[in-house]
Amino acid sequence: MDATTQKKSFLKKIIAIVLGFGPGIFAIGYTIGTGSVTSMIKAGSAYGMQLTWVLLLSCLFSGILMFVYGNYTLITGETALFSFKKYIKGGKIIAILIIIGISVGQWGSLMGILTISSNMLYEIFSIYFEGLKAYEYETVLAIAVLIVGIFYGIMLVGKYSFFEKILVIFVTFMGLSFIVSLFFVHPLPSEVLEGLIPYIPESKDPQISGKMMVAAFVGTTMAAATFLSRPLFVKGKNWGIKDLGKQRKDSITAAILVFVISGAIMAVASGALFHQGTSVNNVLDMAKPLEPIAGSFAVAVFFFGTLSAGLSSIFPCLLIAPLLVADYQSGTLDTTSKQFRIITAIACLVALIGPAFFGGKPILVQILSQVFNVFILPLVVFSIMLLVNNKKIMKGYKTSLLVNIGLFAALFFSCVISYTGIVGLMAKYF
Repeated sequence: MDATTQKKSFLKKIIAIVLGFGPGIFAIGYTIGTGSVTSMIKAGSAYGMQLTWVLLLSCLFSGILMFVYGNYTLITGETALFSFKKYIKGGKIIAILIIIGISVGQWGSLMGILTISSNMLYEIFSIYFEGLKAYEYETVLAIAVLIVGIFYGIMLVGKYSFFEKILVIFVTFMGLSFIVSLFFVHPLPSEVLEGLIPYIPESKDPQISGKMMVAAFVGTTMAAATFLSRPLFVKGKNWGIKDLGKQRKDSITAAILVFVISGAIMAVASGALFHQGTSVNNVLDMAKPLEPIAGSFAVAVFFFGTLSAGLSSIFPCLLIAPLLVADYQSGTLDTTSKQFRIITAIACLVALIGPAFFGGKPILVQILSQVFNVFILPLVVFSIMLLVNNKKIMKGYKTSLLVNIGLFAALFFSCVISYTGIVGLMAKYF
């Protein structure tokens, strides 16, 4: 076998691994978008690596909850919200509250994601077409409409496998871009170790407190939408009871990748900006400080990674409301239904509110949407705990002591973070 054949064989293996990624790819898509990138950059530039402990705990509990929600569906054949409504007293109200809470949070994120992504593309185009600078608002809005139109058109294809492959491409580029950036700019190892000690730093930002940043971290890395959508994606993958091991591996891999990619973003911001005391109020602000430190290539790589993060999040955010409604109704998602197309069309229109009315770069809106995501989290954790510990529902399968300890810890953590978010908001705005 010659060298060329070996290279082709190796490349095929890499592509097969990437394309073989399961429902966990949607977890990464939900978790790491421009909202997450914004939170990580904001935290890294303002606090260095001091919030590493929050990221670690969030990813740990996120992995446990993905595993539990996925296993529940493989064992029972039922999805989350449908089961809440069916088995829990008052479950109908719980399910409706969850649908409203998550949909509002995700659609709020979607507005910011589309605004920032459109502005990033405008910045690229304006370099080559200087005449566009006189029509910034119109160009940004036109780009936003085009992006939404393309994604809605892809939605009309109506196949889970197709959604998954498109998302794999964006997430792969995003992950590689941020990890490559880390080789150019990185914090000291001692700073990373110090960041593992639980501590909420004081903030100098007049609009965003340290407590709000902690809540935003959890809201974006331990997102309730990730767990609630997982049963439908597992079913969409046609996994069954024989795939319990595969589901566990997929959950662990997704949680690790979220930690690595998110940590890389925060580390780059910390290495480039924290010690210089540079404040970042927008993702695009990251490019200028990076250039003298790491060169134009590093800036291009980070820029491309951020854009991929935004585009990779549009898919899941458009999907979340029809997913939750379908889950509540029957536990089955029909991506070819009229209902699916109407709800995703409404989501597209809501997304356009960002570039149409905010115009600029709504960093505060992005971070606030992540903070609000944590308030529904305790309900999502507590409800699944009730189900997986019911032997009748679980058809004889017993949830292990270790998993239950993890669930109780996740519930306690989510309650503490929700309280922290409320205190942070009250201190800043009331």
